[in-house]
Amino acid sequence: MFRLTARVALRSSPFLPRCTPTTLNPIPSPTPHLPFLRPLSSSGASDAELRKYAGYFVLIFGCGAATYYSFPFSADAKHKKAQIFRYAPLSDDLHTVSNWSGTHEVHTRVFLQPETLADLEAAVRDAQQSCRRIRPVGSGLSPNGLGLAKSGMVNLALMDKVLEVDREAKRVTVQAGIRVSQLVDALKEHGLTLQNFASIREQQIGGILQVGAHGTGARLPPIDEQVISMKLVTPMKGTIEVSKEKNPELFFLSRCGLGGLGVVAEVTIQCVDRHELVEHTFVCNASEIRKNHKKWLAENKHIKYLWIPYTDAVVVVQCNPLSKWKNQNFKRKYGKDEALKHIRDLYRDSLRKYRTDVANDEQDINQLSFTELRDKLLALDPVNKDHVMKVNQAEAEYWKKSEGYRVGWSDEILGFDCGGQQWVSETCFPAGTLKMPNMKDLDYIEALKQLIEQEDIPAPAPIEQRWTACSKSLMSPASSSEEDDIFSWVGIIMYLPTIDARQRKEITEEFFNYRYLTQTRLWDEYSAYEHWAKIEVPKGKEELVALQERLRKRFPVDTYNKVRRELDPNRILSNAVLEKLFP
Repeated sequence: MFRLTARVALRSSPFLPRCTPTTLNPIPSPTPHLPFLRPLSSSGASDAELRKYAGYFVLIFGCGAATYYSFPFSADAKHKKAQIFRYAPLSDDLHTVSNWSGTHEVHTRVFLQPETLADLEAAVRDAQQSCRRIRPVGSGLSPNGLGLAKSGMVNLALMDKVLEVDREAKRVTVQAGIRVSQLVDALKEHGLTLQNFASIREQQIGGILQVGAHGTGARLPPIDEQVISMKLVTPMKGTIEVSKEKNPELFFLSRCGLGGLGVVAEVTIQCVDRHELVEHTFVCNASEIRKNHKKWLAENKHIKYLWIPYTDAVVVVQCNPLSKWKNQNFKRKYGKDEALKHIRDLYRDSLRKYRTDVANDEQDINQLSFTELRDKLLALDPVNKDHVMKVNQAEAEYWKKSEGYRVGWSDEILGFDCGGQQWVSETCFPAGTLKMPNMKDLDYIEALKQLIEQEDIPAPAPIEQRWTACSKSLMSPASSSEEDDIFSWVGIIMYLPTIDARQRKEITEEFFNYRYLTQTRLWDEYSAYEHWAKIEVPKGKEELVALQERLRKRFPVDTYNKVRRELDPNRILSNAVLEKLFP
């Protein structure tokens, strides 16, 4: 959250002084016979002078008005509508809130941060009485800005306490504003941790549940399945406690409720014993993946594939409890510098091609991590397919030199450096059962890689593929009533490694073309639906209607809207995204 202020000064150019005529000796010259050079009468000269000064006045007034209406105010003033003869002052209480990738941003005067449950209840009650929107927003990590609303937001960052730990039952009750990293640190002293983790740990617990976030492991469900009970603060019915025993219908609907059914205030989560994992990373090809896929899904507690476009390399990351490994040598074959050598060399060569200041960057190159080097490389020519292919090949070499084992606590091992700012689209689709995978997850990837190559898409690495068990939450993309169902999650990406507006625009256009092609060629065939935090609302009316109809086929939209009307009739917890997805 930050504020921007600016002072705007309108400047006008002074008139040039009129020259005083000087008496000169006339030089005889023939006068051309042109009609428009005929001498004017005194009344005609007077009219011409009037018209001239009237023209000056209109010109000056018009320029001033045009400048006033079109002058590029600072970001703080974007909401201001200029009015004639009135100055539009900049607001001191204006908040600018953007998501992590900087792809969505709003300006609002209402950004509430209650410190207690009573404060939150009062805020929701006041908003309901005044019909004023306060959209719940978490850490702002959703790529689509799902929690943003310029009309107003409520954020629970100050409600971040651990309320109770039941060591025997392995359960913890927390305020929903606590971040995953804070919760994990608090659980250490009790010998507990969370069952699974998403790639990063900076999400607020309320947010990570409401969007249906997930980790990986075909035996492990999405994170919302870890929830035992919740307290929802609703505009119409006040604070409601929901669980499998209390309001079970609302419980299974609201666990992944997108913040539209109530503000999640408190959550009780089922934990597991704190444990160490061994991470095994190695590179193989698509043929080896097909040969071993069923066995790997069944044998590994956590598994993911990182596919690298325009190569046959697939990075396999398997994580299992340390107790499964005995007398294993966990040393890596290559060191960090050896693993980074190829991509560092490519960066130096690329600098010579695109710039000449290689020496100035030399020291920085050796300090950069792999993901930072990849961002800098891509920034040189982000939508050039040939350049992106070279970067992908360097990434494949990096992973080949990074093969080996790593041991650590589960919350450390399961994290993943996703790189810098980015556009991302992630889909979820059924992949059979754990006993009988249908192999459509691999068919999807094969079709996606063919599509990339056929359409010359400058697709960077990785295409990340993960798996989960099903969820009983009705709005989860992995929702299923069949206990044995498993789902595959596939994410495509384009990085935004530059602050140059033109380049970001080009990358954005390429990404949405990439996403559109996968949508039209693959989604229906594989029954794939996007992660709630990654759905980008289409601008076209026909595309929006098609998306709404498609969502109805997968999710209980009518039930969701019915409960919204009961709990939030004035839609104070809604925003533009929710209104368009569920009209």
